[in-house]
Amino acid sequence: MGQISDKMEILEQVQKYGYVRETVAQNVDLIAEIHRLRKEKNAVILAHYYVDGAIQDLADYIGDSLGLSQQAASTPADMIVFCGVHFMGETAKILSPEKKVVIPDLNAGCSLADSAPADKFAAFKAQYPDHLVLSYINCSAEIKALSDIIVTSSNAVKIVEQLPKDQKIIFAPDANLGRYVAKKTGRDMVLWDGACIVHVDISEAKLKTLREKYPNALLVAHPECKDNILLQADFVGSTTALLKFVNESPNDEFIVATEAGILHKMKQAAAGTGKKIIPAPATENNTCACSECPYMKMNTVEKLYNALLYEQPEITVPEEIRLKAYESVDRMLEMSKNL
Repeated sequence: MGQISDKMEILEQVQKYGYVRETVAQNVDLIAEIHRLRKEKNAVILAHYYVDGAIQDLADYIGDSLGLSQQAASTPADMIVFCGVHFMGETAKILSPEKKVVIPDLNAGCSLADSAPADKFAAFKAQYPDHLVLSYINCSAEIKALSDIIVTSSNAVKIVEQLPKDQKIIFAPDANLGRYVAKKTGRDMVLWDGACIVHVDISEAKLKTLREKYPNALLVAHPECKDNILLQADFVGSTTALLKFVNESPNDEFIVATEAGILHKMKQAAAGTGKKIIPAPATENNTCACSECPYMKMNTVEKLYNALLYEQPEITVPEEIRLKAYESVDRMLEMSKNL
């Protein structure tokens, strides 16, 4: 099929499908065209560690939520193409309203972000008027606008430790991360009961069998995992911290309890070392042997190409919400400068 020239048709496709569904002609060299379009449009491609490895290899920057936020805030590009999930594109737009922000597929949402509807959270927050609201960055722009400080898995503990010890805190939306932060800091926090389907889907029974098969393997886990997994872990940390730990550890075997996309970078970093990196197993209900985010996997190289070509789907955030959300995200960035 040929390139669409009608802007209304492009917008209609995005409205109907969530992305530009135009099939790329077989003779198109997707990789070469992505490089050409990126240069031609002064675009930067940001990718989360959880998207497909082929997209990670094309990205200008790969990172976790904190690193991607910092890149979105500082990039000189005219357009940001965010390969991740919807709230990540929103965060980029919150920080860089003057830039065009597009994502490959609007349907790439987030189970954790969806677990905190803005109206219900506003009512929850109203019950604790003297509490400071700390929200994990994996939330909608509306939740960010209702928050005082945004945190990520890599800085949440250190940000809480910067607050007065008598400061009352609401932590949202991930209860597992909140419990982990509370244990690390000794704070008694009010938790919103949200969770990530990927991290809570790790099977303890199947993990036990896997650890018996690899008795020398170290278990590394993301703090979004449930307590029963974290208590077994040899190391707990953000995606970037997990990558660093596996890369620097002298151990030869690792079981990784987080979204399996991180294994792509881990294996690249470990190339030639002989290290064995094994994904933690998901429950029987998951068709994959590992934990995969169905939303992250909605990002494809073809959708990335179409997003660059048609500059759609575009992320927009109402200015009133953006300004309030900006304050909470900016406060995080300020508090993270020396971490």
